[in-house]
Amino acid sequence: MKLTKIMLGGALLLSSASFAVAQDQQAIQVILCGDDTFGGEVNAKHIGEWEANNPGFDVQIEYVPWGQCQEKATTLAAAGTPAAVAYMGSRTLKQLAQNDLILSHDLSDEELATWAEPILATVTANGKVWGLPRAFSTKALYWNKDLFEAAGLDPETPPKTWDEMYDAAKAIKDNTDADGFGLAAASFDNTMHQFMNYVYTNGGEVINADGEIVFNSPNNVEALAFYGKMAEVSQPGPVAYDRAKLRPLFVESKIGMFISGPWERGAVADAVNWGVAPIPVGPMGTPGTLLITDSYAVFKGSGVEEAALDFAKYMTSPDKQMEFDIAAGLTPLRPNHPSVAKIVEEDPTWGAFLDAIETGGPEPFVTDYVGLQDVINEAVQGVVLGEVEAAEAVEIAAEDLEDYK
Repeated sequence: MKLTKIMLGGALLLSSASFAVAQDQQAIQVILCGDDTFGGEVNAKHIGEWEANNPGFDVQIEYVPWGQCQEKATTLAAAGTPAAVAYMGSRTLKQLAQNDLILSHDLSDEELATWAEPILATVTANGKVWGLPRAFSTKALYWNKDLFEAAGLDPETPPKTWDEMYDAAKAIKDNTDADGFGLAAASFDNTMHQFMNYVYTNGGEVINADGEIVFNSPNNVEALAFYGKMAEVSQPGPVAYDRAKLRPLFVESKIGMFISGPWERGAVADAVNWGVAPIPVGPMGTPGTLLITDSYAVFKGSGVEEAALDFAKYMTSPDKQMEFDIAAGLTPLRPNHPSVAKIVEEDPTWGAFLDAIETGGPEPFVTDYVGLQDVINEAVQGVVLGEVEAAEAVEIAAEDLEDYK
């Protein structure tokens, strides 16, 4: 595939695309993020199967670096030369749908039933499914057992409530050379993600089922106040840290706990004596987590829309998706799939990431995700820095969020 690129105002515009395919075949351009190490062999096998069943089409995969792939797919669509299918953060789907750039998926009741309802909520708006989930993550609490023991805590008993988590972090900070907790508060999307874990473990929401902003709730005030309180027992300067920067601190035993996804297990495997447990629960909540999905979006105007819809559905069908999840090391998207029990039996650390799915909450589904992210991050940073009280920060944020729903 050859692409003509124009740089304008820092944005990537693509003026035309041509495909080297046989004359009797139609090209299906698919943009994927990263490289072919991300489930690549499984992707290739499933693509080959679909092509064998659909001989009139040639699937052309283009891998684009993570920081550019979604922008590229959106820019192509806005320019009138869309890819047929693109890997997109599900948080972008509502805005793409509002701009009439993507197609919804017509799924049967049987197909819909394969998804856990909270997962399906990450791609559903106005009663329509706008993307097919392709990658999924939940979060859990990692703790350093040696630091727990050094602080006089039971190394085999992780905290189950916010108060227990704060007390454990304070004990580590007071009695060891480490900080008690790793707190993310940088101006980055996963700061909002981290805070949403506290929202959902305290019974809060950003947007309710009727599409109303309900951020200004006692649940969220309490969650934000506690987030600020955790700064007292965390690493210095949390506004300089996004979630990825916490991992090295944990690996080097500089923090006793942090919240992250299942991919951390490989990174910390032999570095420290660690455990993983469900995210501790707030006074007004139940076990939960933020549910984040990335999805296959099917764009309008490619000329092969019907085939693209069929391709996306095939690639994300239960058995194919499960094989991809295992290859990519992701939280299984269908937690009731027969293979999941075997995975948990072989590696019990999966349990903490799977158990909270039914009570987890979706990434807020809005028409301006960046705007929402900035508003919530500003509230978090203001409280963490002691510049504003949680109640005031939540009230201001709730008013601002009305512009982005």
